[in-house]
Amino acid sequence: MNDFPALGSACHHQEWPGESKTLRRLCSLAILPGMITIWRQRVYFRRDLEEMAKANPHLIEDIGMKKWQVEEEIAKPFWQK
Repeated sequence: MNDFPALGSACHHQEWPGESKTLRRLCSLAILPGMITIWRQRVYFRRDLEEMAKANPHLIEDIGMKKWQVEEEIAKPFWQK
């Protein structure tokens, strides 16, 4: 899954004196839809992984994960990679 770069590198723009707060706000707003999309994908992936682990635990090894890895992944909050 993709992650977004740090705020300072999110927008390639020459900063002028006194512009940094405004620039950071604009960059934050520009990347917000993408961040929400990634967060939503993580929620769906972890939910599906949890359902698979409960319904068909034998498939977990087929996707190359161990039971403890699945449990760790499911326990993560949506904002964590």
